[in-house]
Amino acid sequence: MSHQRPCPTPATPFKATTPLRSALCAAALLATALGATPAQADTASEGLPLWELGVFAGAVSTPAYPASVERSGLGLVLPVLVYRGEIFRAERGSVGARLVHTEDTEFDIGFAASLPASSNDIAARKGMPDLGTLVEFGPRLKTVLARPDSQSQVRLELPLRSVIEVQGGLRTQGFAAEPELIWETRAPGSAWRFSTSASLIFGDARLNRYFYGVPADLATAQRPAYDAQSGLIASRFSVSASRALGPDLRVFGFVRAENYAGNANTSSPLHLRSTGTSAGIGLNWTLRRSEARAY
Repeated sequence: MSHQRPCPTPATPFKATTPLRSALCAAALLATALGATPAQADTASEGLPLWELGVFAGAVSTPAYPASVERSGLGLVLPVLVYRGEIFRAERGSVGARLVHTEDTEFDIGFAASLPASSNDIAARKGMPDLGTLVEFGPRLKTVLARPDSQSQVRLELPLRSVIEVQGGLRTQGFAAEPELIWETRAPGSAWRFSTSASLIFGDARLNRYFYGVPADLATAQRPAYDAQSGLIASRFSVSASRALGPDLRVFGFVRAENYAGNANTSSPLHLRSTGTSAGIGLNWTLRRSEARAY
């Protein structure tokens, strides 16, 4: 769900403190940016290279956590490997096994990630533990609902993800689900591709406590104790675009609006606003690709 994306008060940009956290933050941005890049109108990969090796550069800015006032940001450059095997896949926000694949339906293992945030940079969380890097993975069902024309499609995705925090070790932080409706199209005779999507983000009680819970020993006069419950975290609407600048170079960007008014934990002292925005830009440069074709 990438819910830590992921406002008027800017926060200090995140600085990686360990190689592991730096690598995971790189994965977070990569998942955000590539997940926002529209796919080809036909999601099938037949005829594309089996693998591609390249370089990705980009930047993203998001709320520090859903309904936060402060923000987190990251910019980086890193290598990218795309692999389109018959079963194992690594591309556009999914990695792992593609267990079922037909013309209109695919079942795979998807992933997402979220930027960390220091509680020292978040006024409402002063004295509370930092929010670490969250890595999410789990099964995902993707099905095409309609193909309005040869260059576009409407798709439904139903992911269920386990959420793991990486901060001084690995800790499970519950589960998240994000049903998402996606419309993708390619402008006729153009190198532009566009995508819009709408989704709902749900978290179990443990995940919502991670964002909105206030233990009694950390309560203050301005931040009373609060025990979060499971339910809706946010509704989300995203718009993205990408353009090929040549056979090996593609530029893209996305803007995302989130609404937290229906959040199951609006009574939490850490729920500070009803809307939020995220944005990112990036460039992908393919350096090498295989002669072999994908399945």
